[in-house]
Amino acid sequence: MNSEAVLEGSRPRDVAEAGPDRRLRAPGASVRRGLFLALVSGTVVPGAAMMAHILQSAGMGPLLWVILVLFLITFTWIAISFWTAAAGFLLQVLRRDPLSLRPVPVAVDSAAPRLARRRTAIVMPIYNEEPQRVIQGVEATCLSLLRTGQAEAFDLFLLSDSNDPEVIPREERAVWALQGRLPAPFRTHYRRRAQNRGRKAGNIADFCQRWGGRYDYMIVLDADSVMEGSTLVELVRLMDANPGTGLIQTMPLPVRQESLFGRFQQFANALHGPMLATGLSFWQGNAGNYWGHNAIIRVRPFVEHCDLPVLPGRPPLGGEILSHDFVEAALMRRGGWDVWLLPGLSGSYEELPDNIVDYARRDRRWSQGNLQHLRLLGTPGLHLISRMHFLFGALAYLASLFWLLMLGTATAAAVAASGSAEPGLNSVTPGFAMNAPVAYALLGATLVLLLLPKMLGIALALSQGSRPFGGPRRLVTGGLLETVFSVLIAPLMMAFHSLFVAAVVFGRNVAWAAQPRDGRLVSWSESWLRTWPLVLVAVVWGLLVATWAPGFFWWLSPVLAGLLLAPALVRGSGNRAVGRWLRDRGLLLAPSELEPSSALATLQELEWQAARPVARPRAVHSIAPVTRLRPPRVRRRGTVEGGSAPTRRAAGNTWEDAYPDP
Repeated sequence: MNSEAVLEGSRPRDVAEAGPDRRLRAPGASVRRGLFLALVSGTVVPGAAMMAHILQSAGMGPLLWVILVLFLITFTWIAISFWTAAAGFLLQVLRRDPLSLRPVPVAVDSAAPRLARRRTAIVMPIYNEEPQRVIQGVEATCLSLLRTGQAEAFDLFLLSDSNDPEVIPREERAVWALQGRLPAPFRTHYRRRAQNRGRKAGNIADFCQRWGGRYDYMIVLDADSVMEGSTLVELVRLMDANPGTGLIQTMPLPVRQESLFGRFQQFANALHGPMLATGLSFWQGNAGNYWGHNAIIRVRPFVEHCDLPVLPGRPPLGGEILSHDFVEAALMRRGGWDVWLLPGLSGSYEELPDNIVDYARRDRRWSQGNLQHLRLLGTPGLHLISRMHFLFGALAYLASLFWLLMLGTATAAAVAASGSAEPGLNSVTPGFAMNAPVAYALLGATLVLLLLPKMLGIALALSQGSRPFGGPRRLVTGGLLETVFSVLIAPLMMAFHSLFVAAVVFGRNVAWAAQPRDGRLVSWSESWLRTWPLVLVAVVWGLLVATWAPGFFWWLSPVLAGLLLAPALVRGSGNRAVGRWLRDRGLLLAPSELEPSSALATLQELEWQAARPVARPRAVHSIAPVTRLRPPRVRRRGTVEGGSAPTRRAAGNTWEDAYPDP
């Protein structure tokens, strides 16, 4: 059965030859979501009642009502995260697939037939990246794919939007050299646009308009992505077996981190990430999300349904959508196509910014994009879970601002009450009459919700085998160190996220620049420049509370400590010497280091080798544009409808014009 027959109509039909072992199903989706809602509500309602009881003892004035509302929002966010982790823990302990709820197979089907005659494009958008690292990662992925014997089913596209005159010639030479090394049957295509229209989303859209008609699927990689060849092949087989699926997202794990901050992030993601993703996959079912890379996409429905709307108004909340991936997943689901998250599919990797400054710079861009999503909550036809993805994505940043506002309001209430109320046995602060037993019970419950998922991650790794983390003692020690570190940097990240949200609210648009990927040690001068206002706020805040409400000072001390230590935390976050010292002692180890996959081992070997000179640059393979798929048309601003208007070819100096097919 050809792909055109399978893709007839608004929703594809099942194919009889699809093997049952790869069918993706999530039975009882509404029951799961109802259970999840009940668990979250059963946690939030008692917590809100306890907080109301505490505040009532102080008179429940206007400030205290504000505290209650802010607490309700932040506590809901904590409860959602907790129950997602708990569901993932239970499923992994029972070794159940989060979608089908069936036992997870012990071994992979190694006798699977060869891929059908479908063509899959591996596409990697590039924007002023370090060419050597990009090409080494691509080469490691391609060599891993060659080892599967299925490379003839894939083509590689390097889609450059680079505009830095120093980067462009090095990028071109790196592509030439790559072509000289990659054997047949690989075809490597390189295209550089003269203008970065639409950023990454526009880059992918340009590929779909020019060459999408030749391919059934595309696997989207970031410039720092590495994937196992067997994982790429399995993604194609899953799409073949599930013709109603439009997108499958893998869970990319951070690898190759050397700095102190990077090693903490790598360890935490390896330890807790699969558990959290399993819980997320359990309750979102076939209405999953897209994280922008390390995912496979069915090209035709992507072109037909995923054209991004332009939001009314000016940036930062208007104009082009910055975080395109959430929106594309929602539009794909609205079009009737399944979107899945498969946390159990290994062999998917990425790299992270290795210090707090560069990590926060990336978060600044994401915060603006996620806040834009709030304007799409009312878009007609969206799935409920897609709306929840929009809301939760924005809440990930808004929660920090709400937390800060709650602490500030509580401080104002404590100071105001210090001279009017009589302290008693149940007073948490002098003059701020609260019921101490209930307050401590609520504090304890909050700490359990925050810290228990980390303990569950450690327990899960111990039960499944701690050897990939260096053994039980090193695993537990690393888990405790990571918990302490996360507590220390939480106030700093709260402050950064609050500033990001405030910047968006006050109309400051983020500049789009290449993401920093090379490790660096943040200087003391830059650390102080970026954090001195936070230190000043912490000093003034602490003195004010210590003078007027000393009992409240101890409740606030963890936050004040994190802000006072901000310069040292920023400085130390990029320290590679400390990261190597911990690694040499077997701490914060990740499975990707002790048991590296073939692609990661190949990447390491490529970095050790000197690049072979190419005597004569080979022309980069190219193909001419083919019949375009029908793009959507915009009927009214801010909404997307289907259409049949012809696609306009994007302009630009591209190598495919200079080098026709040989």
